[in-house]
Amino acid sequence: MTNQFRQHFQRTVAATAARGTPTSVGGLRDDSAYTLMLAQLDEHRRALKAVESLERKADLKRQFLPAYDAWVAGVLDGAAGAQDDVLMTIMVWRIDVGDYQGALEIGAYALRHALPLPDQYKRSTPCLLVEEFAEAALRAHRAGDAIQVEPLVEIERLTAVADMPDEVRAKLHKAIGYGLSASDPARALDHLRRALQLFANVGVKKDIERLERELKNSANGGQSDPGG
Repeated sequence: MTNQFRQHFQRTVAATAARGTPTSVGGLRDDSAYTLMLAQLDEHRRALKAVESLERKADLKRQFLPAYDAWVAGVLDGAAGAQDDVLMTIMVWRIDVGDYQGALEIGAYALRHALPLPDQYKRSTPCLLVEEFAEAALRAHRAGDAIQVEPLVEIERLTAVADMPDEVRAKLHKAIGYGLSASDPARALDHLRRALQLFANVGVKKDIERLERELKNSANGGQSDPGG
């Protein structure tokens, strides 16, 4: 079986399984297909558990992820909203390796159907998405890299009514604020103020003061405040 045919086969079976329709494509039923994917996931988890380095774990996830692409595409095509631990785990792995667009595709589907995460993650799906996206952006900022604002804004939109700790949502507003500080300082300031409102120790007070000065100077035609 060629890789192309295998991917098409897997996607077809996943879509049928997601709709809850029995299938005998190649003699394989939908429940059997899901069981096989779970078995593959368990094997990959065991390989990850044997590695202590977080960097090496991320490298392994990058190697493993393509094996799930067809399954994920099929489940999203089926659009039935059935619980799928394979799908939800791959969403987290995509975040871990920096595939934010790929994670968003699953995340939007998961939020639309209120899908929970596997038990080991111990968080709600909205909370994990907000926290993991925000922390990844803040790590990039600390490393001096640019923040990808668009995925963060989309996560904010998708989780706007979800319940989660204020501290977690504050991280997201902080990350968006940092990402917008150069291109849209007024909007960035709004997000940083919201972050501070949600969590007093979020660590944005100096950033707020800096942006307020910059915006005031800009409004004064670039002249410094005579009182300062």
